Amino acid sequence: MTETFVMALGQKALVTYLHLAGPILLFALSIGLMVSVAQAVTQIQDMTLTFIPKILATLLALVIFGQFMLRSIVQFTYYVIVSIPNIAQ
Repeated sequence: MTETFVMALGQKALVTYLHLAGPILLFALSIGLMVSVAQAVTQIQDMTLTFIPKILATLLALVIFGQFMLRSIVQFTYYVIVSIPNIAQ
């Protein structure tokens, strides 16, 4: 196992992580920002008001991007399994 292989595997793992977490985090961030703006405009300062929209946005992101996320993790897993002979050297 060489240093370049370890770096490539780490890079691929980070890119896969961003593919998995990115859409969910962007949906939750955008909904949280919209709810915060709505709270500032209406002067409703209830902290529990932001949880339900963020949970619903997260579930919606999972439904929309679930297939893409599953494909991404399967590709990474395939890459790791195929690379086992390189790890054993």
